[in-house]
Amino acid sequence: MAGRGRSRDRIEPSFSGRSRYEDDDDFSLDDDDRVAGGRGTRRSSSEPTRSRAPDRKKRGRRERPERQDGGLFRFIRRAVYWCVVLGIWAGIGVAGLVFYYGSRMPSASTWAIPDRPPNVKITSVDGSVIANRGATGGEALSLDQMSPYIPEAIVAIEDKRFYSHFGVDPMGLARALINNLTGQPIQGGSTLTQQLAKNLFLSPDRTLERKVQEVLLSFWLEQKYTKDQILAMYLNRVFYGSNAYGVEAAARRYFNKSARDVNLGEAALLAGLVKAPSRLSPARDPEAANARAQVVLQAMRDQGYITDNEVKTAMTQTPSKAKSYWSGAGQYVADMVMDELTGLVGEVKEDLIVDTTIDKGLEKKAEQSLNHILAKDGAKLDASQAALVSIDGTGAIRALVGGRDYAESQFNRAVRAKRQPGSSFKPFVYAAALEKGLTPYSVFNDAPIRIGNWTPENYEKKYNGEVTLATALAKSLNTVAAQLVMYDGPEQVIKLAHRLGIETELQPNASIALGTSEVSLMELTASYASFMNGGFKATPHVIRRVTTAEGKVLYENTYDNPPRVLSETVAANMNAMMMGTIETGTGKSAKIPGWQAAGKTGTTQNSRDALFVGFTSNLTTGVWFGNDDGTPMKKVTGGGLPAKAWQEFMIAAHKGLSPAPLFGNGQFISDPNGFGNQPMAQGEPQPMQEQPTTISGIISGVFGGRTSTEAQASFPPAPGQQQQAVAAPEGPIPPGDIGGPAATSSLQPRRTTLLDLIMGQ
Repeated sequence: MAGRGRSRDRIEPSFSGRSRYEDDDDFSLDDDDRVAGGRGTRRSSSEPTRSRAPDRKKRGRRERPERQDGGLFRFIRRAVYWCVVLGIWAGIGVAGLVFYYGSRMPSASTWAIPDRPPNVKITSVDGSVIANRGATGGEALSLDQMSPYIPEAIVAIEDKRFYSHFGVDPMGLARALINNLTGQPIQGGSTLTQQLAKNLFLSPDRTLERKVQEVLLSFWLEQKYTKDQILAMYLNRVFYGSNAYGVEAAARRYFNKSARDVNLGEAALLAGLVKAPSRLSPARDPEAANARAQVVLQAMRDQGYITDNEVKTAMTQTPSKAKSYWSGAGQYVADMVMDELTGLVGEVKEDLIVDTTIDKGLEKKAEQSLNHILAKDGAKLDASQAALVSIDGTGAIRALVGGRDYAESQFNRAVRAKRQPGSSFKPFVYAAALEKGLTPYSVFNDAPIRIGNWTPENYEKKYNGEVTLATALAKSLNTVAAQLVMYDGPEQVIKLAHRLGIETELQPNASIALGTSEVSLMELTASYASFMNGGFKATPHVIRRVTTAEGKVLYENTYDNPPRVLSETVAANMNAMMMGTIETGTGKSAKIPGWQAAGKTGTTQNSRDALFVGFTSNLTTGVWFGNDDGTPMKKVTGGGLPAKAWQEFMIAAHKGLSPAPLFGNGQFISDPNGFGNQPMAQGEPQPMQEQPTTISGIISGVFGGRTSTEAQASFPPAPGQQQQAVAAPEGPIPPGDIGGPAATSSLQPRRTTLLDLIMGQ
């Protein structure tokens, strides 16, 4: 039947889609697996059993090597798979960290290179650099301005693939990682760009956040700036130790020269400092600094920057030792400039150039003169410090030394120290007297005098009798100076001193004649310049001009039209009188061959301070010797160490110049009364003698607490007049109103009356 015939030919279904007779390995259903089996088949139940048994043996033998090969491939496939998976997840994690730490940074559109701390370059009159001031300690230079060895050295030792990487050096990072993991010396993988990013924007903390931000900033720097710009920024900001930031500051700090002039050996030393600035500083460890420089030179040779011969030459150029700190008298000038600069131009926000009035040659000579005298005689005379300031007729400071050694003490004794000037204050007393009508030939009696409880004495405790004012000033007679103060009044002396340039407040008492009010050496010296220039005020100044780095003028001094503060007659006569101090008086040690010179010595009680201030037609110079703690020196006077140092400096300063006379040519100018031709009184020193009792002495005893037997000096009469002495009321310090000015002619002193004596005026 048709149905039966079809059923015989029926093909049983299988998962493989093949006949069950094709392959026993396939999973299929046979008659034994059916719920109702056997229908339509003729095969016996034992037939399948026989055919499967040998197939299983064959399958066992055939499948064993297939399972081994498949397992190896599966392991490799799985390793690769999981590496890819882990890599993806790691990438996602890194991206997440970058995104997270990047989100904590400001928007990239606001990123900008922070301004480099401003530098102030201070120059002398010839344009050479005296010092740099500011946080960096040096000006910024472009690559083409600095020595070519400097960028080559820093690239060779710090980042040899600087010009080929994109801000981050994968090879460098890998090398550093391998070295660190294998126990090799720890290395950093940061490029110069990364180091710059860290220095500009980030803290030095070693954290993952800082490292991620450093990389992001490095990419930004590389995209925004050229390689040369990045390298220049790095070299101008990197720390080189000893408070020096940037190559210019470091070059001046260690070699006392500009980075423009650095040689190969010095460039190698600077590049070596970057690794450990404090430890490798030549100021601290010269041997370590030199050893590191050799490593830099080898790196430069390996990379083709230099040859073997250049390496040998450079090894002899490397300095063995650097100074421990900025030194030289110019540093006192630099400090002075910085003290004044803000008041002239306001807050310093950009690089500035300050042109000063300082002559570096004179500055060096001044420092050498002081140190020579101190080294020769300072120790045996207990003098440990000295200061000098030299000023021209306009008030421009040409040389200034604030102390023996700036490295030891930065205190400026020429500007900041207030000391008693001693007899070097007397020219103001004599000038005030000349303004009141006296002349260099006016005669006074050099004899014991008492003003209240004060009895001034001459230094040698000897007296000369009648002398002219010119002689009294030359010999620095204290009794005559005291009489002149009482004649003119302390207030008039103070007014004149302030008019000439003394800015310190002065005490209006009789002892001002001997310089008991403290002043600075600079203001005292500047006041003497008014005598030298013929009577004009010489305002001391050290800054001529302030400009920006681009040349914009921010300040320029205006001392070209000084006011007149002394008449020509007074200036000329004072010059002639002070010439006597050097020619025949207490300042003989200050003579300058071939030049007219004038000046005045000054010595305070117990030789605590000794000064000499003098001038030629070219310069006015003041010199001070003493001790910072005020301890006495061993009989050092203004005519000793100070005069010798003054002479040594002034001879050096005038070398090669043609001699020119002082204002007035050293001649006394006759006064209107015709007393100018009277000769100077010359008298041998006389011992102190008891003076006869006079009516004025009796009255003075009443007001001054004295008896008639005490010594009393009276004013010797001025030419053509009879003048009696005036005594002062009793008191520990003579009051300022003693001897106050009276309404008299400027040419003829007022005659003292009995009423004046009774009233104590």
